[in-house]
Amino acid sequence: MGFVDWKLTGYDYLTFAFLLLLIIVFFYVIIQQGSLPGKIAERRNHPHAEAVKITGWIGLFTVFPWIHAIIWSMHEATLVDVRTLPDTDIDLEAQKASVYGVPMPAGPAKKVVARSMPESPEEEGSDASDTRDGPQEPVESNSPDKLT
Repeated sequence: MGFVDWKLTGYDYLTFAFLLLLIIVFFYVIIQQGSLPGKIAERRNHPHAEAVKITGWIGLFTVFPWIHAIIWSMHEATLVDVRTLPDTDIDLEAQKASVYGVPMPAGPAKKVVARSMPESPEEEGSDASDTRDGPQEPVESNSPDKLT
């Protein structure tokens, strides 16, 4: 008695080979799809690349977390140093350039004059506080507000 009740032909062997190939391709696609968010995050130097990779594998069979991992891997992650929160006097383009290591965009320079704060309420109305320290240097800022 054989494996099946009928004689196997060439078409039967071809069918088995095709089914085996189909199973291999199916698992290859699943593995590639599960690792896709992690690969994208690593290539984009995402700071949360490992978390994106894990979310991609976990969300592979539940779909929604996998879609979230794809979006997360494509999102530009902004590094914020909470020790130096952005201030109104800080040039944000220079800060962004120092974080990402890219050169600052060339633009017209805008001159801003820095003023000192009055020390007491009596000095608020007088200009003595501005001249007491001598002439102050203007602060330059790269801002595209004004074209030259």
